Amino acid sequence: MDIQHLLDRLEEVINGGRHIPATSLTMVDENRLLEVIDQMRISIPEEIEKAKRILRERDRIMAQANEEAARIRELAREKSETLIQRAAITQAAQARATRIIEQGRQEADAIRGDADRYVMDVLSDLEDALNRTLGVVKNGIAHVERQAQTRQPVPAQPRVAMEMSSMASASDSEPRPIERISARR
Repeated sequence: MDIQHLLDRLEEVINGGRHIPATSLTMVDENRLLEVIDQMRISIPEEIEKAKRILRERDRIMAQANEEAARIRELAREKSETLIQRAAITQAAQARATRIIEQGRQEADAIRGDADRYVMDVLSDLEDALNRTLGVVKNGIAHVERQAQTRQPVPAQPRVAMEMSSMASASDSEPRPIERISARR
């Protein structure tokens, strides 16, 4: 039986008793009172044992909760260390990638600079060669113009007559050496 219920019954027995006037005494039915007390003696150890079981269960649950809390704290600590390590690794990788990219840019700039210098050298050499060739051409033109100015004008003859006369003169005079085409170039 529930201890609270037994206390309520005890109170009913006392309230159901007769009050002695001019005193604080009450007459109660002794058998009913002893019956409730006997039931309390039986019920109280059960209630105490029930309370002890509840306390043991509470202690077991608290110990389990503390173990779980410690395990969760340890997992959180390990996870935070892992995340910190990952962040450090990621940060180091990003810094290294930045250095590699910067080094690549510097190397590309150096290669571009070398290529530009090479192109400038080749173009300068080509310009010099073209200027020399242009000088040769101009000298050739000037030479031909000087020779043309110093020569006597030849009367224009028809081509066939001219070829005939040159063939006749070639046969009358010494034979001319055969010029090679490659030698004329």
